Amino acid sequence: MANPATYRPKTGEIPTNPGVYRFRDPHGRVIYVGKAKSLRSRLNSYFANPAGLLPKTYAMVHAASSVEWTVVGSELESLQLEYTWIKEFKPRFNVVFRDDKTYPYLAVTLGEKYPRVQVMRGDKKKGTRYFGPYTAGAIRETMDTLLRVFPVRSCSAGVFKRAEATGRPCLLGYIDKCSAPCVGRISPEDHRALADDFCAFMGGEAKRFIAKLEKQMADAVAELDYEHAARIRDDIVALRKVFERNAVVLSEETDADIFALHEDELEAAVQVFHVRGGRIRGQRGWVVEKVEDFTTPDLVEHLLQQVYGGDGDSHGRLPREVLVPVQPSNAGELAEWLGGIRGAKVDIRVPQRGDKAALMSTVRENAEHALKLHKTRRAGDLTVRSQALQELQEALDLPVPLLRIECFDVSHVQGTNVVASMVVVEDGLPKKSDYRKFSVTGPAAADDTAAMHDVLTRRFRHYLQDKSAQVDESALAPEPEGAHGMPSAADNTEPAAVQDTTTPAPRAKFAYPPNLVVVDGGKPQVNAAARALADLGIDDVYVVGLAKRLEEVWLPDSDFPVILPRTSQGLYLLQRIRDEAHRFAISFHRQKRGKAMTVSALDGVPGLGASKRKALLAHFGSVKSVKAATAEELSQAKGIGPALAGAIVNHFSAEGPAAATVPAINMTTGEIIES
Repeated sequence: MANPATYRPKTGEIPTNPGVYRFRDPHGRVIYVGKAKSLRSRLNSYFANPAGLLPKTYAMVHAASSVEWTVVGSELESLQLEYTWIKEFKPRFNVVFRDDKTYPYLAVTLGEKYPRVQVMRGDKKKGTRYFGPYTAGAIRETMDTLLRVFPVRSCSAGVFKRAEATGRPCLLGYIDKCSAPCVGRISPEDHRALADDFCAFMGGEAKRFIAKLEKQMADAVAELDYEHAARIRDDIVALRKVFERNAVVLSEETDADIFALHEDELEAAVQVFHVRGGRIRGQRGWVVEKVEDFTTPDLVEHLLQQVYGGDGDSHGRLPREVLVPVQPSNAGELAEWLGGIRGAKVDIRVPQRGDKAALMSTVRENAEHALKLHKTRRAGDLTVRSQALQELQEALDLPVPLLRIECFDVSHVQGTNVVASMVVVEDGLPKKSDYRKFSVTGPAAADDTAAMHDVLTRRFRHYLQDKSAQVDESALAPEPEGAHGMPSAADNTEPAAVQDTTTPAPRAKFAYPPNLVVVDGGKPQVNAAARALADLGIDDVYVVGLAKRLEEVWLPDSDFPVILPRTSQGLYLLQRIRDEAHRFAISFHRQKRGKAMTVSALDGVPGLGASKRKALLAHFGSVKSVKAATAEELSQAKGIGPALAGAIVNHFSAEGPAAATVPAINMTTGEIIES
């Protein structure tokens, strides 16, 4: 750990203006981003008495090796810049509100030609309308009920294409829960109108659709069409069932998100109820670990930044009202920023009495229960992970804590389509954004040890190149103004929003070295990995291998393995990392092998790329039809000009005589038939 005194800037060098600051580790990685009304006051608080800091803040200032800052012109600019940098650098010590569970959303893919209704989790996609979040059981029931009234497509792309090719709809088309656009039962325009009606109903316009159906039912009864009237009656019952599932809690014109939190010295839990049209449309929760000695207004400010700063409101749109337990820090600037995102005024308020205050107390109770549940689960998880990392460090006699572990695995089938995977674990948890895949070709694909040597060489050669490039950039950078690229304290000019010239380009994907490399295999694979590191002159990264047969841990140039107890948490951790690397490698291998097995006769045509091959197959339906087509017929396909059409005809005509010279064989007798 670094001593904060070694990189503490002089007090006179730090400006008193508002700004944003960043702490970096020895590898140049941004580990914390913060903002302050007075940079001098805030930064001095980190260095004046490090022993008095919160545990996580203490760890942050000792993990850092430098600090830099950017002066801005106003607190609104500091708010925007802080959010931008947190989103870009994803600092490990920043306050991050993590979902306490993965919530499903009801999504409509309006960006597709035939919109699809589906249940989705994870990151939001452009061109998709989201409703929720809901519990898993409720969302399936809601979707199933609404599809009988709004039979929008809900099948996957593969099922849709198969039905389109065969001319027969899937089961949902036969039971009237899909309008079957795949076989032309409904036009693309009418199907999109159906999807728009689905979205309108989910958006709060239920009464309009129910009234419309009631009128249709009355008309059917007047015409004595009782069978049709009965079907409409069942549709009305289904819509009312969905509509009445969410109780009315506020007036119908109320659109609001109601936040509440419960906190202790180290963590806080947040819950939000999404109220649309006076009804609770969804609920969501987060848990956050405190880094600095944040007040509740500071936590609320960071919460609203992260919830609304990405792709908009987690419920699909930012509401008119945001109700919070206390006014956030910089409430005026935050409201202005949110108003810019929404395109209209956003009112951030603290309800004092009435129905909204009563509902907030319910949200607060949910937050209190969420924090208790999180602590119960987290206590066991933290204990086990810490025990596993400590056991592993002691068993391998390593002098450094295992903050980052990388595991490598090679996958192939009899030496074909050789690939390798790299998975990353930081603080005992997978970091999937750093996972990498490698294709291995040439002499390196001869056997597993050669492939392992090649992959480790490539991975750490990139690391050395990135490290060298960083040093070169630092050496060639011009002398900055002031001590850290900022105006000095003696500069009396008016502060302005300036670009920090010390900010490097985004770090390369192999920029950070691990403390430990784990390879899937025994002594040969471990020695190959150690040899690769030695050839590159790297001596501060440790290597072990985990052999599958007896789960032995091998060290480089060792005649005997390290045997960890079967109940060791360190062994469990190694097994989980090894299995994850194996899974990731197998997935990539299957993908590569699948592409190799789908080689088309069109692949060899010069000048015919992937998009034009797709256009030809879409136009003619098969490779056989393409071969039989004339140059004029080929020119009718999208993107195929006369010259390319002639090249296609010449390519397949050149194959003709060669194919004709192959003798025919009677498959029953094996006799060669003379031509």
